Amino acid sequence: MIIAVTGGNGELGRSLLPYLLGEGHQLISIDRALPSNIGLPGDPRVRALVADTRDFGELVGAMRGAEALVHLAAHRVPTHHPDTVVYHDNTSSSYNALAAAATLGIRRVCLASSINAVGAAFSRAPRYDYFPLDEAHPTYAEDPYSLSKWVLEQQADAFARRYAEMRIASLRFHWLLDNAALAAQYAQQDRAAAARHLWAWTALEAACRACLLALKADFAGHEVFFITAPTTTAPEPSRELARRHYPGAEIRGELAGNTAFFDCGKAERLLGWRHER
Repeated sequence: MIIAVTGGNGELGRSLLPYLLGEGHQLISIDRALPSNIGLPGDPRVRALVADTRDFGELVGAMRGAEALVHLAAHRVPTHHPDTVVYHDNTSSSYNALAAAATLGIRRVCLASSINAVGAAFSRAPRYDYFPLDEAHPTYAEDPYSLSKWVLEQQADAFARRYAEMRIASLRFHWLLDNAALAAQYAQQDRAAAARHLWAWTALEAACRACLLALKADFAGHEVFFITAPTTTAPEPSRELARRHYPGAEIRGELAGNTAFFDCGKAERLLGWRHER
């Protein structure tokens, strides 16, 4: 399969490109900078192009020949650019990616969303109605980054309604890291921040697997999936953390031990994806 990847030189892109090559696929890497991975720029299986996802014409030209799309290009946080820039760039890029795929007849699309699509780490006071969260949880997004990820998902709904043959997966990643030990270390260094995003993280390897499975899975229309580790970064039991930090949230199910606050069961059912502990 020839897979176009926007944001190929980004954090996840630098792990995803070699992973997809290892799975036997050909790649079109699209970014405002060429891939920095050693060996990738000269690999004949990789066509690396410099293009701006905010420019629809550039993106269509860059994606030509692809059979599938993984859209990663975005501002990753709301704090490094003015609010209007974060929101505009992220929403226009995700719309252009979907529109370019539809124009070129690309029917398999994977979009990088975020747990923040429900309003989480960057909110003044994160609001969670129940634990563990599933994809039906309402959004309380208020910052430009979180709002842009929620809009990305609404755009995907619209394209799936208009183009019945398109299959779109929005993957709600969070805090992409190499391993659990590193996640726990960072969480201990900033406990307040860890509590805001529910002590969650996602292994880069697991995120890469989810992207490919999203392109290969057999489902119709647009689906949203939480993609996070099955356990928290905190040593305390999850029920104790919920009572201490979010006493108003309903606890559904056991939430035993260090069980994660995000339910990834849908990803396992529809994509065949599971995060290694």
